[in-house]
Amino acid sequence: MKYFRKLCAEKCYLSPISLEDVEKYTEWVNDPDIFPFLFFGFSVINVEDELEILKRLNVNGVAFAIVEKDTNRVIGNCGFNNIDNVHRKAQFGIFIGEKTFWNQNIGLEATQLCLDYGFNVLNLHSIDLGVMEYNKRAIRCYEKAGFKFAGRRRDAIFHAGKYHDLLTYDILASEYESIFINPTFEYVTSDEAGRSKITIL
Repeated sequence: MKYFRKLCAEKCYLSPISLEDVEKYTEWVNDPDIFPFLFFGFSVINVEDELEILKRLNVNGVAFAIVEKDTNRVIGNCGFNNIDNVHRKAQFGIFIGEKTFWNQNIGLEATQLCLDYGFNVLNLHSIDLGVMEYNKRAIRCYEKAGFKFAGRRRDAIFHAGKYHDLLTYDILASEYESIFINPTFEYVTSDEAGRSKITIL
């Protein structure tokens, strides 16, 4: 499978999603270790359903495949939905489907890459997300990336015979320092005497 390095970190990079990975995504979203953490995962999703989901990801948002850098192996996806260009805000989502890559900080790297893209390419002002209160691994990742707790919807999720709260986190552009995208550019020009002149923008 061919992937394209849109943004790159130490352990992973973000690439446009390939529809040829639809069977792999279908396997992940039906995995009982994974679907309780996905908002749409409680439905039974076949290959045709998942293909339509993948096609829609970039209609009202921006979606990336998360690819492990050393092996060029797709391990999950992340991105933004409900992008609002008037108020410059969007919702963030991520999941790592390959469980052998859990607890290796790849999710954190992918989150940071996405935030950099959202704030420094899409020019967003605010990025928020929802997470089940029992998804402790994701909450730790979001807090490390700089997300702040913003609210709680009580008993919003039913799973494993009981109700759970849905937590809201958000982060503002002013709270995020670019890690991977350098917003400062150097333009080298020459003055009338032929001497090099560097302008920082």
